[in-house]
Amino acid sequence: MYARVLTFTGVSNIDAAVRFLQETGLPVARSQRGYKGLSASADRAGGVLGILSLWESQADPDATASALVKTREEAAGQFGATMTVETFAGRVVEVSRPPTVGSALMVTRISMDPAKVDENIEYFQGEVVPQIKAIPGFRALRNMINPETGEGIVGTAWDDEQALQAAAAAAQARRADAVGRGVRFGDTSYREIVFIDVR
Repeated sequence: MYARVLTFTGVSNIDAAVRFLQETGLPVARSQRGYKGLSASADRAGGVLGILSLWESQADPDATASALVKTREEAAGQFGATMTVETFAGRVVEVSRPPTVGSALMVTRISMDPAKVDENIEYFQGEVVPQIKAIPGFRALRNMINPETGEGIVGTAWDDEQALQAAAAAAQARRADAVGRGVRFGDTSYREIVFIDVR
């Protein structure tokens, strides 16, 4: 599975942006070859809206870029937002209970030497995932990496804010081990899931 991640920052009206996604963006995405689903998450206080779309093959997100670019640009202009577009390979997916609208979401940016991606993913799946899943309130996890650059995102979904805060504290406690393996950590964003379309 492959993922395209759109991040809009400086969004003036999150609810209006989500309506635009549902009414304008979603029909275009659904009509594209290889489309497997879409979700949106928001940090309302920070004016951040993230859109994750899932695709069957690596070629699908690139093939759909021209069809979707006008819609993306219209959204960015309409809501006064700055947009970034990234593509990742999905490496680890765990679902105990499917996230729903209102679920809490923690999104952490990571990077590493591309030569260490496979080794670190194996460690993450074998050692870290069981620890995350053991935290009360866990719903789902997705680890996505660009194998060429070593840049990636880890997203975890939780029942509520309380579960998310417990997970965030546990993540900080594990961080030294990951740093020792050459993993670098970027920003962490705390959001709520505001829309889901699963195929």
